[in-house]
Amino acid sequence: MSFDGFSMHPLVQELRNALQGGRIDKINQPNRHSIILSIRQPGQNRLLHISTNPQNPSAHLMEKSVENPPEPPVFCMVLRKQIETGRIADIRQHGLDRLILIDIDTLSAGGKILTKTLAIELMGKYSNIILLQDGMITDALKKIGENSSRVRTVLPGQAYVFPPGQAKLNLFTAPLESILERIQSDPGKKLSKAILDACMGFGPVSAREAAFSAGLPDNIPVSRLEEADFHSLADALDELRRSCQSGNSAPMILADENGKLLAMAAFPLHYLAGARTLSFPCISALLEHAGKMLGSYVPPDRERFMKLVKNELNRARGKLEKIHGELTEAENAEEYRIRADNLMTYQYKFHDHKDAEITVPDIYSTDGALISIDMDRRLTIVQNMQAYYKKYDKLKRAQELLKKQIAKNEEEISYLESIESSLLASSSLAEINEIQMELVSGGYLRERARKKNNDKPSRPFLFHAPDRTEILVGKNNLQNDKLTFRTANPNDLWLHTKDIPGSHVILRSGGSAPSEDTLLLAARLAAHFSKARSSSKIPVDYTECRFVKKPSGSRPGFVIFTNQKTLYVTPEEKEIAAILLQDGDM
Repeated sequence: MSFDGFSMHPLVQELRNALQGGRIDKINQPNRHSIILSIRQPGQNRLLHISTNPQNPSAHLMEKSVENPPEPPVFCMVLRKQIETGRIADIRQHGLDRLILIDIDTLSAGGKILTKTLAIELMGKYSNIILLQDGMITDALKKIGENSSRVRTVLPGQAYVFPPGQAKLNLFTAPLESILERIQSDPGKKLSKAILDACMGFGPVSAREAAFSAGLPDNIPVSRLEEADFHSLADALDELRRSCQSGNSAPMILADENGKLLAMAAFPLHYLAGARTLSFPCISALLEHAGKMLGSYVPPDRERFMKLVKNELNRARGKLEKIHGELTEAENAEEYRIRADNLMTYQYKFHDHKDAEITVPDIYSTDGALISIDMDRRLTIVQNMQAYYKKYDKLKRAQELLKKQIAKNEEEISYLESIESSLLASSSLAEINEIQMELVSGGYLRERARKKNNDKPSRPFLFHAPDRTEILVGKNNLQNDKLTFRTANPNDLWLHTKDIPGSHVILRSGGSAPSEDTLLLAARLAAHFSKARSSSKIPVDYTECRFVKKPSGSRPGFVIFTNQKTLYVTPEEKEIAAILLQDGDM
């Protein structure tokens, strides 16, 4: 979900009005997708957030900066060296492509002014940020070699080439008659596809809104349109053009009843009947809100740790499957003893080193059934018998050992799943740092956790039920332990999904019985912040905190408890979404 090039036209005007002439004071790179420019304007500082996240690539002003890693990445250091202290000369759009160019004047040796350009390509998974000087690439956030693309490479020292363009008409400069002729040129196309192919910068949202504003179905074939329909379409396109001209934009988001983002544009949207509309005073406010809805911000190292945990989980699950196979074989140990006993009984009938298999009446069969016994002709009859007894003894001993290994492996999988759940719930550097320390102490990561002196301590979520009862939710295993054994009072209620990795939840009941609605809400939050969040009828155990104990030497987040009761709940997205919008940090 991202803006199309048509909606970026007023966005570029908005950024130009806010930032032109400003001085770049500081550059940060909070994660591998994002760059933040701190720009000084007379009497105020502005923050320009540039994100190449494939889910929601964007460039917009933001109110509050996000946390940054202790050590800046290489691309960030290059930008600091090249354009920090420079002044923004211009911000422009390449045609109506999803490509924004920021020209920056910098001082070189001898006081000579050099203009460098930041090319911001906001094209889904192909999004990139490229620094240029005199048309040559200085560096890029994502370097693209010939192995990655045969169409276009992006490497330092190369001449910059714009992404391939399309032969479409610009709604802001082309006559409407020409655009209508282009739409009519292929009568077999559906209307929305014909609009997409005719209008430069249009995406599906703009095309569908144009068709809707004209009072036409977006899937109607162009051949079925009458002259009056084309007049209505011309009026609709003219209205869209005027709505995206300077100062006229009225940005809007369409969302479903659960708060899921359905569409967004720099102009009012009407084509999705029944959708909830969110209007914004400016496009930057819309994009910042959309980023929160889509979860675009990813703390540094979270993806790296998530990949590590997934790899460890795959390894542990593969090992568990192998151990189960060995246990199945071990549980067949009696078959080896039976073969050995039969060999002992009938050994006088056979000769050493002669038969590869012998068949005899099974001494344990009540109906005289026969049993076939494989023989190793390199061994004597007695040695074969001893080998079967030895295999039997080994498998019998292995059963107990394998059961212990299975229990240990299942415990490790559960623990890794809890870390995976913690990573999904983490949104700050301090929380990621705690998980890093946990991975290091567990032997999964061989590096020292970095910690800045000014890091704010991580805190659990804090929510309030409708009756104002506090509900605390841990974000990781270290927080879970602290929350349960240091923050909570002995008579508060403790909740956790039954036999499912998830967060510890504390209901601040103070010893009083909470209302049924409040208890159910706490249980739904426990279910939401667990591995089973997308399931239904999730079992959630609850008991007073004084009945929760931590065994000595156990892993972070592991507890045992008694006197519990169990609720079965299904997280209701609408209710949970409303609760999550609360200021959830203590």
